Amino acid sequence: MKARRPQNKKPSKATAAGHDWQLYLYVAGRTPKSAAAFRNLEKICQEYLCGRYHIEVIDLVRNPHIAREDQIVAVPTVVRKRPSPIRRIIGDLSNTEGVLAGLDLRPHLIR
Repeated sequence: MKARRPQNKKPSKATAAGHDWQLYLYVAGRTPKSAAAFRNLEKICQEYLCGRYHIEVIDLVRNPHIAREDQIVAVPTVVRKRPSPIRRIIGDLSNTEGVLAGLDLRPHLIR
C-alpha cells in the first residue's frame, strides 16, 4: 500500500523520496469525513498516478502546531508538495473532477 496512516510527526521530504507525487492529507482525528477524504484521495491516486505517489496523513489533533506551521486553516486538506508548485484542496475530495483540476492532475502531465 502506498499510503500511510496517521502519523505523530511533521511531514518530511525524505519520507516521499523516489515518488513523483508527494501528497499530505491533513485531518483532525479519525472522523468519517477524514476517512472519506483518505479513501477518495487514494482511489484517485491509484487510478491516475499508477504507484508514483506517496500520501502521508497528518493528524492535527495529535500535533496541532503543524496546522500553523503548514498554514492549514480547515480539514481535511490535501496539499500537493511535489511536483511544484504547491497546491491545496479542502474537503472530502468526493468531487473527482474538482480534485483532478485542483491538483493539476491531468493525464498529459502524468505519463
